[in-house]
Amino acid sequence: MSEELHRKYRPKTFKEVVGQTKAVALLSRFVKTGKVPHTILFTGPSGCGKTTLARVLKSKLNCSPRDFTELNCADVRGIDEVRKIRSQVNHLPMGGDCRVWLIDEAHKLTNDAQNAFLKTLEEPPPHVYFFLATTDPGKLLKTVQTRCTEVHVDLCADDVLRSLIVDVANKEGGKLTKDVVDKLVESSQGSARKALVILNQIIGVEDEDEQLAAILAADANNQAIMIARALMKAGTTWADMVKILKGVDEDPESLRRMILSYSASCLQNPNKAMQTRAFLMLTAFSQNYFDMGRPGLLASCYEVLTRK
Repeated sequence: MSEELHRKYRPKTFKEVVGQTKAVALLSRFVKTGKVPHTILFTGPSGCGKTTLARVLKSKLNCSPRDFTELNCADVRGIDEVRKIRSQVNHLPMGGDCRVWLIDEAHKLTNDAQNAFLKTLEEPPPHVYFFLATTDPGKLLKTVQTRCTEVHVDLCADDVLRSLIVDVANKEGGKLTKDVVDKLVESSQGSARKALVILNQIIGVEDEDEQLAAILAADANNQAIMIARALMKAGTTWADMVKILKGVDEDPESLRRMILSYSASCLQNPNKAMQTRAFLMLTAFSQNYFDMGRPGLLASCYEVLTRK
């Protein structure tokens, strides 16, 4: 079985990273000056390069595979794992120049685990680096955040995704029309990883209609995305939203959660207008629809579009 595209084309150098100019420039400067912080917090939306940047930086530090540990806190999140790390930090590197721990989904660490981690994060041994990655830094203790140097990644711009999709498709011998590329960009929601995951599912399909259908099938959040993007767009009227909602048949509570996730990602965008709109959406969709159902969805959309 061939390798999945998002793995095959995962950047191995800073030069290969797309859409993260500021983050790459900052990390490159750290490396060039020889002043790489020993505790870095990578923040930003899912699928935009946090762990990729951390892995590239790890290689720049000449960390051998034997000295690199990657943990996903969605699976391991308790104090026992932190105690295990603390017991190992003083061990010297086995192959390269340093030891690196990459802690993904760091916001899922329990409060006890985070508190147990504080001293180690504040004063790691000279040969140890901690790279934390999270989509939700607000769930980390302030005392953890202040001990880290933050490196933020952003959603990829449409033109960046379009270039990535076309480049990879050409390398794989796939043929995509402009409409297919545009639809793929729209469905990717700013995520380079998602763009390649969906591309992987249509790369062997030759018929354009089949490609478009495959994109829709691959994008389970399509209806939520349509609603969220319409709410985020300046100038959308209630009449416009009614037309969209008439074609929506997904469970309202599932849609609400997807819209909240979309809004949370937009809240991290540096654009002030987008932040304001995203916060309004988070507020309007904060209550569940278990009792109200579809009328609750209608009310939340109406609140966003009519609140001044």
